Amino acid sequence: MSRAYESIMTGLNEVLEDTRGKEKKLPRRVVTVIPVKEYKAEEVKKIRNSTGMSQKTFASYLGISEKTVEAWEAGTNHPSGAASRLLSMMEMDKNLTDKFPFVTTAGN
Repeated sequence: MSRAYESIMTGLNEVLEDTRGKEKKLPRRVVTVIPVKEYKAEEVKKIRNSTGMSQKTFASYLGISEKTVEAWEAGTNHPSGAASRLLSMMEMDKNLTDKFPFVTTAGN
């Protein structure tokens, strides 16, 4: 038998032993994911204003349409999923858009 096979079988046997035994020997870790925040219109606008971006530039930065940002800020629609997670990151780190400059402006 190959070493790879023996290594795999050893690992599987360790897992079975750990699963069946009362005393857990293998390391475990608990992973907790913070739920995605639901943003209100005023919060989206506040985050955008803190970046100093127009709705059009902010939309480009997030990879969405300007109409989407308009709808968020009007309260017609609300960000969800990845967009909400990005907004959370922007809220937590005021320098995020500087660290990750996906949109640049030409200087005078």
